Amino acid sequence: MTKPVTLDALRRHAVARTLFTPTTLPRAIERLGFVQADPIRAPARAQDLTLRHRVADYRAGDLERRYHRLPVEEDFFVNYGFLPRATHALMHPRTAPTVWPKKRWAQAGEVLAFVREHGVVHPRQVDAFFAHGKATNWFGGSSNASTQLLDGMHYRGLLRIARREGGVRLYAAREAADREAAAPDVHAAMDALVDVVVRKYAPLPERSLAELVMHLRGGVPQWTGERRAALLRAKARLPSAAVDGQRWYWPAGENPASGRHMPADRVRLLAPFDPVVWDRRRFELLWGWAYRFEAYTPAPKRQRGYYALPLLWRDQVVGWGNLAWQGGALRADIGFVAGKPPRDAAWRAALDDELGRLETFLTPRA
Repeated sequence: MTKPVTLDALRRHAVARTLFTPTTLPRAIERLGFVQADPIRAPARAQDLTLRHRVADYRAGDLERRYHRLPVEEDFFVNYGFLPRATHALMHPRTAPTVWPKKRWAQAGEVLAFVREHGVVHPRQVDAFFAHGKATNWFGGSSNASTQLLDGMHYRGLLRIARREGGVRLYAAREAADREAAAPDVHAAMDALVDVVVRKYAPLPERSLAELVMHLRGGVPQWTGERRAALLRAKARLPSAAVDGQRWYWPAGENPASGRHMPADRVRLLAPFDPVVWDRRRFELLWGWAYRFEAYTPAPKRQRGYYALPLLWRDQVVGWGNLAWQGGALRADIGFVAGKPPRDAAWRAALDDELGRLETFLTPRA
């Protein structure tokens, strides 16, 4: 007799399916399907905090250091981050929602020729050569117009990110063969992209699945009108179950009710954008409290801290941690939803082990 899918089973499934046995960096990115990026370092960037749980012997900055040798691309998907080249290729050629005038395209052509001549360029080189001046950015401030042009060229698939230096994106021309690929089967491409989303964030409540499919507008704006049909196809083909009044979806071939999804006696401090905790709606359904990312919340209004990392103990998110790396030492301020730590003999040792792993992760390689 098939076991029923319960909220407890969904919670164990959510944790076990994405916190897989650590593997190599390329395999981890392939299995995750997409790794969200964030520039804040507290105590490390979100992409590093995500990968450290899934890549053997991972250190902060390894993705940036090794990026130019990896079969991955930095680009926009449902949000901005890193994804395998095969997935990246599904989204291009991309038609941006903002139409550039002829003058802007002429500037882009000049910059593209400059990039081809130099191979890999820093935004400062482009700005110094062309002197495009300043422009208003998306949040109302001022930034170099050259930087905005490079960003727009990257989004449109004219350029790719070759690597980063100190967190700054360096650009190279995208190969013409990549930009001039045959027109894709739109339905097949959209279904493949939806499957990447589901594999990354499952099990998903129905409303979260719908919102993520709508978020594909950022990755494939040229197919904005295809999203609702893609969502209907996904609902028709994906396994699902109604649990406590919510319908949940997950990838074919997985069984949330499986007895294999038993949690280990382990503590993990997770990035705010880790797939375990990314969906705030799912978070509240599975763990019964509201977690919010408060880096952009005014300090007096923060409840848990500037960059509070959700604290996972076994399959329960029992609190959060605010961490700082100062002078080669880790400082951790831990808070608990219940106001006190778990009453379990294994808890303290598991927390110490996690803090020790974090110290190793943050220590630069010799």
